[in-house]
Amino acid sequence: MTLSWRRLRAGRRAAKEGEAVDMELTIPNHFRCPISLELMKDPVTLSTGITYDRQSIETWIEAGNFTCPITNQVLTSFDPIPNHTIRKMIQGWCVEKKSFGIERIPTPRVPISSVQVTEILSKITTSSHHQNKDDCLVLVAKIKALAKESERNKRCIVASGTGSVLAGAFNAFSTSHHQNVAVLEEILSALALVFPLDKEANLYLGSPASLCCMVWFLESGDLSQRRNASLVLKETAVSSDHDHQKIDALAEIEGALEVLVKLIKEPVCPTSTKASLVIMYQMVNSSSSSLSKEKIKERFVELGLVSLLSDILVDAERSICEKALGVLDGLCGSKQGREKAYLHALTMPVVVKKILRVSDLATELSVSILWKLCKNETREDGGVLVEALQVGAFQKLLLLLQVGCAERTKDKVTDLLKALNIHRERLECIDSMDFKQLKRPF
Repeated sequence: MTLSWRRLRAGRRAAKEGEAVDMELTIPNHFRCPISLELMKDPVTLSTGITYDRQSIETWIEAGNFTCPITNQVLTSFDPIPNHTIRKMIQGWCVEKKSFGIERIPTPRVPISSVQVTEILSKITTSSHHQNKDDCLVLVAKIKALAKESERNKRCIVASGTGSVLAGAFNAFSTSHHQNVAVLEEILSALALVFPLDKEANLYLGSPASLCCMVWFLESGDLSQRRNASLVLKETAVSSDHDHQKIDALAEIEGALEVLVKLIKEPVCPTSTKASLVIMYQMVNSSSSSLSKEKIKERFVELGLVSLLSDILVDAERSICEKALGVLDGLCGSKQGREKAYLHALTMPVVVKKILRVSDLATELSVSILWKLCKNETREDGGVLVEALQVGAFQKLLLLLQVGCAERTKDKVTDLLKALNIHRERLECIDSMDFKQLKRPF
């Protein structure tokens, strides 16, 4: 078989003639992976005695295959053994063929085993139990380094329950977070690498001490700390069976709502912005009591969140746009939120613009916001309906009805079209006749 790489190389004869020769290089068959047919970079041998490239055979096994691709024999072990002999032969061949533009494959690092991970995690548990922050810092840094080495290492680390151990250590050190900033920062950074977190990890992170510590990092930390804290807090808020209790506990922490709004007002990175929006969405929609939910919405409105959301929606990318619309929809469920939306010049135009422009979810949320604003119109002159007509809401909704949408959205679209059509006809009458009073459509 012929190597796919081709290199124009001037040979002695060609050098004399001033011409280039198209040289072809053949890879020995036993250097090729039987699956990818490419030169093996990390040859490993299965229990059947056949050698494959590690990445190819691991992909094969992860796909649910339990047999050897060549012999079709059932594998007695799923742990491939590094074939150092073949690897050294390949490296020697690469050095020999260097003139053909072949680079020597690096010596691969041996992947970590579950036994090694368990041993490190056991030490982390012990050090956190005895509040030995220096030892814990070193061990967590080791876990981080191993996770970053390869995807295989990361999968092994996650599967070994690292998330719950790290979360437990974070909870242990967070009781006195001012004295344990370095180790807490390292744990947050490591936690961000092992998502998704399991139920036990979320229970640890949902404790009052852990929540207060994450809010402290959001308020006082540097950019990296704020990013990691927002990611872990988001994972905690949405990945547990006790979201309502956690949301209520988070809302009661002094300064928690303010730091979330600050992440929108002074963004650290798109990832932290998305995380903050997801947390806000949970807070305005998942509180355990309606009274608590209304208080949360009222506080967000007081902090100027409606205006911030209207501003970022102008040119936000799809993911941020959907999340921002979800939060704005929740805020418009309150009287204070709707009043702020009425007063902001961009709210109505940007909401109407997002219909049929971003995604089905964004369209559904935009219609919901528009419906809430128009249904709860309080001004005598029907200013909201007039503004909606002026920015083309009637035409957009008609098109949406023709294209098709979800049943719950369709009902709102129908209500809106009826109200807008009645108001449009009345406005046309005003142009030709003098009406002293017109009843509101809703």
